[in-house]
Formats: sequence, structure tokens, C-alpha cells
Amino acid sequence: MAVWALGINHHTAPLDLRGRFAFAIDQIAPTLHGLRQSLASGASSHPGVETAIISTCNRTEIYCAAHKPALDHTLDWLAASGGVSPSLLRSHSYTLESGLVARHAFRVASGLDSMVLGEAQILGQMKDAVRAAEGAGALGTTLNQLFQRSFAVAKEVRTSTDIGAHSISMAAAAVRLAGQLFEDLSKIRVLFVGAGEMIELCATHFAAKNPKQISIANRTLERGEKLATRFGGDVMRLADLPEHLHEYDAVISCTASSLPIIGLGAVERALKKRRHRPIFMVDLAVPRDIEPEVKQLEDVYLYTVDDLAGVVQTAQANRKAAVAQAEAIIDAGVQNFMHWMELRSPASQAGAVVPLIRQLNSQADEWRALEIARAKRLLAKGEDIDVVLEALSRGLAQKMLHGTMAELRAGDADARAQTAEAVSRLFLRSQSKTGL
Repeated sequence: MAVWALGINHHTAPLDLRGRFAFAIDQIAPTLHGLRQSLASGASSHPGVETAIISTCNRTEIYCAAHKPALDHTLDWLAASGGVSPSLLRSHSYTLESGLVARHAFRVASGLDSMVLGEAQILGQMKDAVRAAEGAGALGTTLNQLFQRSFAVAKEVRTSTDIGAHSISMAAAAVRLAGQLFEDLSKIRVLFVGAGEMIELCATHFAAKNPKQISIANRTLERGEKLATRFGGDVMRLADLPEHLHEYDAVISCTASSLPIIGLGAVERALKKRRHRPIFMVDLAVPRDIEPEVKQLEDVYLYTVDDLAGVVQTAQANRKAAVAQAEAIIDAGVQNFMHWMELRSPASQAGAVVPLIRQLNSQADEWRALEIARAKRLLAKGEDIDVVLEALSRGLAQKMLHGTMAELRAGDADARAQTAEAVSRLFLRSQSKTGL
């Protein structure tokens, strides 16, 4: 089985290019369907390919598994979906295969590849992406193992290291920037555009500063009202935003809109009504919520997700130690995943053993079921429980050792000697190592 990944992120691609490949969670299922159809057609078809897409403000990544890799086909498909040439996408993307895919997925889940080192939000976003792929019927055994192991590694990294202890989130960075512009944050009015997880996080950080007013602008009032109630704010429809924009000193926006929802003209009109008192604006959306030209206005302080990266600061010495610990955990996780992949490969010697392992498990389950049924019958007849347990353990031991004892007694001297060596290695040495 081949595993490959293709992606762009904040390290490799500018914000506007990332925006072309941003997929909202409700777009994931049809997008995966289109990708799988594309991979299954053409001269070099890949039927039954497993696929998953992770799309956040900082990255879009496609993970695939099939009997043979199709990196070029995947890249061509993604380029077409974003309306750019394959050569342009190739110059801003990264491609990974085999163990490098596992290492990358584990690092992403653990927060080591994030704009804010150690941030935990990406793990939730990955889990949402996996649920979407599973719901779309695009996830198979291999990718499911890859992601479940990613989550397990991420959990171990977070519980065993201080990777997230010295990071400043995007929301905290936004508050810090606002504090540099406004002397007293308790005197400002703040407008949050959207009602998703990032806006909720930002609202939580700003609310701690007790601003004069908090408002939520959202397409659906119900969701906006729920968030506004939590922070003692009010709510407005997104369509009403332009006529009220001048009332706010700070605007933080993060929606799933494919087009900007706050234009240059609306901000210019708001500034005129404010008599050019400054407006602090943060655009956390990819694609952008606020037209980039707004940044050129003299009285507007507009920051994007890429701008906030420069604000994030961490304790360098502590971070390096935590990263080294995290990388060691990831190394072990990658080795375990690759060993699992090898066991499933029919071409490998280890892969040839898998059917035998399954047969042994099946046989052991059959013996266990027989002895449990026998024990239940004895108990029903009123037999003493100690007698029943003794009979159960003796019956299981006899069944498991019967074939081994027969082999030790059969064959010529050389065959018996080889069998004796194998039995000693499997039953006696393994027990001594575990202290049994």
C-alpha cells in the first residue's frame, strides 16, 4: 500500500494563494468525491483510493493511500480546483511519501508545524477533517490508522512535554496588538464577525479585558445570539454590518466566506463617520474577509494571520527542550506505523505472517469459547467455582499445548531438536523475560 500527501502551508505559500485552496468543512465531502473520481479515471486509474483533506487558515493538505502512488495526478487535480497552473502550485507546495507522510501528520497533530508552536486548535481541526472523510466514505484502514496514531502521538506529546506551555495563541496576539494601539481596552467597542471556534476564542480573550461593548455579526442570528449571550454582547445580521461599522474601534473577522465581506468603500465611509479615529482590524480568515487594500488606509491598522505570526513569542530555551522531547515521541510513532504498514504488505516476509497470526487468534478464540461454555454448564449444575476455574484453566492449557507436545514426540531426532529449540524460545525464554 502506498501513502502520499500533498500540501501548502504558511511556510510555503502566501496568504492569497492559500485562500484559493481553502475548503469549508461542508465542502469536504463533495471535494473528496471529486478527487476520488479523478484518481479512479484516466489512463492511470487508482480505484478505491483513500483520501482525506485538512483545510485550515494556515494549510491545505491532501492525504491519500492506494496500491500505487499518484502524486502528479493529485497535484494536477488540486491545481485545477484552485484555478492555478500545476507549475505554480508545485513551486509553493510540498509532497511526501511513505514514512515522511506519517512524520508530517504526527508533527502537525502535535502542533510542531503550526504558526504558533504547540497550539492545540489544529488537533481538533484534524479530527473534524477525519470525521468528514469518514462520513464521505473516503477513509479506509490505512489512513484511519495514520490519523488515529497521529492523535495518539499528539496526546502523548502534550501530556509528556511542555510543548504548549510557552506559546501565545493568535487570539492572545490580537489582544496584545490592540493593547499597543489603545491605551485602555476597557474603553473600546469590539465587533466580532462570524461565530466559529476562532471568533469564540478571540472573544474570550477580549472579554477578559472588559471592553465597553462586544457585538457579534453573523449570517444566522441564532448562532450569533448564542455567542453574544455568553459574553454579554449584542448581535447583528451580517448584512447590517456596513452601516454600523463606524461604531467599533476593533473589528476581528473570521468567516468561511469565499469572498471579502468588508470592502474598501465600507471602511472608508466608516472612517469618515468616525472623523478618522483609528480602527484596529484583524482578518483571521482564509480566504480573506477584509479586502487587502484596506491596509493602505492611513487610520486603519489591519493584521492578517501571517502578520500575527510575528507577534507570537515563546520561551526559547524551554521550547527547544520540549521540541526535542516531542520529536523523539514522533520518531517512535513513525517507526510503529511503518512496522504496521510492513505487516500488511503481501510482498514482505512480515506480511506473509499476517494470515497465520489471524488463524492463531481465531483458533485461540474458538478454544476459549469452548472452555467458557463448558465452565458455564458446570456452574449451572452447582459445581464449586474453584473446581470450575481449575478445569477451565487446565482445558485451555491442554488445548494450546496439544499440538506442541505432539510435534516434540514426532519426527526424527533433528526435527525434534528444531522443534525443541522453537518451543524453548517461544514459551520458556519469553516467560523469563517478563518475569513469569
